[in-house]
Amino acid sequence: MTAPKKLYIKTYGCQMNVYDSERMSEALGGQGYVETQSPDDADMILLNTCHIREKAAEKVYSELGRFKGLKADKPDLKIGVAGCVAQAEGEEIMRRQPLVDLVVGPQSYHRLPEMEAKAGAGEKVLDTDFPEEDKFEQLKRRPKAKRGPTAFLTVQEGCDKFCAFCVVPYTRGAEVSRPADRILREAEDLVERGVREITLLGQNVNAYHGAGADGDTTLAQLIWQLDKIDGLERIRFTTSHPNDMMDDLIEAHGTCAKLMPYLHLPVQAGSDKILKRMNRAHTAESYLRLIERIRAARPDILISGDFIVGFPEETEADFQATLDLVEQVKYGTAYSFKYSTRPGTPAAERAQVDPKEADDRLQRLQALLTRQQREVQDSMVGREVGVLFEKPGRFAGQMVGKSDYLHAVHVADCDAAVGDLRRVRILSSGTNSLAGELIG
Repeated sequence: MTAPKKLYIKTYGCQMNVYDSERMSEALGGQGYVETQSPDDADMILLNTCHIREKAAEKVYSELGRFKGLKADKPDLKIGVAGCVAQAEGEEIMRRQPLVDLVVGPQSYHRLPEMEAKAGAGEKVLDTDFPEEDKFEQLKRRPKAKRGPTAFLTVQEGCDKFCAFCVVPYTRGAEVSRPADRILREAEDLVERGVREITLLGQNVNAYHGAGADGDTTLAQLIWQLDKIDGLERIRFTTSHPNDMMDDLIEAHGTCAKLMPYLHLPVQAGSDKILKRMNRAHTAESYLRLIERIRAARPDILISGDFIVGFPEETEADFQATLDLVEQVKYGTAYSFKYSTRPGTPAAERAQVDPKEADDRLQRLQALLTRQQREVQDSMVGREVGVLFEKPGRFAGQMVGKSDYLHAVHVADCDAAVGDLRRVRILSSGTNSLAGELIG
């Protein structure tokens, strides 16, 4: 029997890339590959890249440079670059790093098996097309191997919003939603393999409008269809745009028991001038009114957000408007970044904020967000929550899982198994986690 070939995948960035990496691994499994946790013994290395963060491409080139010795020792080693940097850089990757054998964009990875065969024959292979065929339908059905209790499931890709700072419309393309029946079929397969919680993914997930039996299906309608799957206990979704938070989705947060009380709803800034320059198409006031409506439907919901500070032309008064908005919303968790230019985006050509001022603003914003996160976390002490246990903890008898609100929770002397959904009383709040005890 021929020994299986080994595949090492390093995943950068968002949850969608995590999902894509799983599907790439499955696609190459048909070519005899099994995953390995180390590049040192791999027969193929794939970097599944993200283009959102600062100097993303340069970080990929630096990572590729570390593989020169491996390639020299093992000439048959195949090295590939996938994802959004692959889409943005294309042939330039092979020109700058000749050790790369294949480059594949995020819409073409269903073609990896034929690309791998060509690379094995000594060809250099590039595919950054936006193919007409549905990549999800071209991929084989997921194998029935046992899975952990949580899984990501991509339902929508691409974005039509064209925010001035963002490369997603250029690297992922226009908004495309998967047909509802195919999502439901994949969700049922995941549940059969042990999954109890599914997070629906999309660059702009609440713009989902997949084909259904009676016309286009909204995200809320899809959630209600998923709600009917026996064995699926929890549903989440990310990432959303405020302008696509429709009435039926707000209502679902108050009426669908399986939809968890956690919502990631990026605002990016609190200044209307900056929001307009970002091309966000919402105002601070409209965002605040939206939060009010969501909390009226589900008062205990935990709100998460994204912020960019130091956006071109941002003044201290603009930044203060962001702080004011944060004070009003009271985020349970949030992600904040200093603006960095993305070549080809409108904001890259504008006058930039002094880096020292941007650094100072980021530190001030993060201090406020950290305080709010800790306050929300501390407020959980004494409450009873559901916890889906995902893995053993660091100590004997300890188990770790996620609460309804996505807080990490650890329980000592715990008789729960991986995949169990149990009620837990929260006893204490740590820096980034909660401690509790099983009830009953």
